[in-house]
Amino acid sequence: MRAYTLLLVLAVLTVSYSSAIPKPDGEKKDRKKEKALSDQDHDDHGEHNNDYDHDAFLGKDDAKTFDQLTPEESQQRLALIVDKIDKDGNGFVTEEELKEWIQYVQKRYIVTDTDRMWKDHEPDTDDKLLWTSYKKRTYGYPDEPEEGSPTYEYRDMIQRDRRRWDKADKDGDSKLSKEEFMDFLHPEDAEHMREIVVHETLEDIDKDKDGFISIEEYIGDMWPDKDKGEEEPEWVKSEREQFNTYRDKNKDGKMDGEEVREWILPTDYDHSRAETKHLIHEADADKDGKLTKEEILEKYDLFVGSQATDFGEALTRHDEF
Repeated sequence: MRAYTLLLVLAVLTVSYSSAIPKPDGEKKDRKKEKALSDQDHDDHGEHNNDYDHDAFLGKDDAKTFDQLTPEESQQRLALIVDKIDKDGNGFVTEEELKEWIQYVQKRYIVTDTDRMWKDHEPDTDDKLLWTSYKKRTYGYPDEPEEGSPTYEYRDMIQRDRRRWDKADKDGDSKLSKEEFMDFLHPEDAEHMREIVVHETLEDIDKDKDGFISIEEYIGDMWPDKDKGEEEPEWVKSEREQFNTYRDKNKDGKMDGEEVREWILPTDYDHSRAETKHLIHEADADKDGKLTKEEILEKYDLFVGSQATDFGEALTRHDEF
């Protein structure tokens, strides 16, 4: 399943925050919040997709630049990362150490994205961001979207932003601190914001606005080309079966809000732990439940492939790990 996602990219605007689930470049899209680890499918039409592992291990931004180095250079830089993961320096990477690294990499992306957007929006003198300042930076004007105002054409998006803004505003002062702004940008990672994620996902997919997601709306959201008369791919048939067997739990032919929550925000699945176990299973040659540097380098393509990244940033700028 293609992982981690949120809501409707505002291509006409200058902001690129996660108040929308981005439209995919490929043919298939999925809204499950396991996208925290990657925007890639872990399994691509029945074949394991190493790009998912690269995103989980390196982070989305670093993994995107992983196409310049030779295998030898990739292994050299991966060796530096392994030393950083092996916190106790005993020569082994344990399941817990690898899980902590994966969680750190994902959190780093969120913090970095928030830092960038925070500077871009120029918070006020009390180091908080006003709603009017956010509107002006995002939509060009601070006006409320009333008829005749220059923001009127964006009224639905502004109302949606305001709903999320109010939920992120924990102290109710109508301003957002940097921490609150992080929750606004990445609501899937904040417990108190998860109702917003469910609501926005339902709102996006529910085209007939009856408060539910039908199987056709579900498939249409994942497969935008469904109305072009093309033969239905096998993965679509599989998704129909997934909908009928697992998504629609009460078997009424549609998903309600609670079923949407269980789909995109599953509470019984630890994605970081699952990815950790997968990487160890694939690379652990002697099956002792932990990895040596040699085992990781032998399977370097699982972790970094033939791609490369600026590991210097990971090694020097993020010394807190």
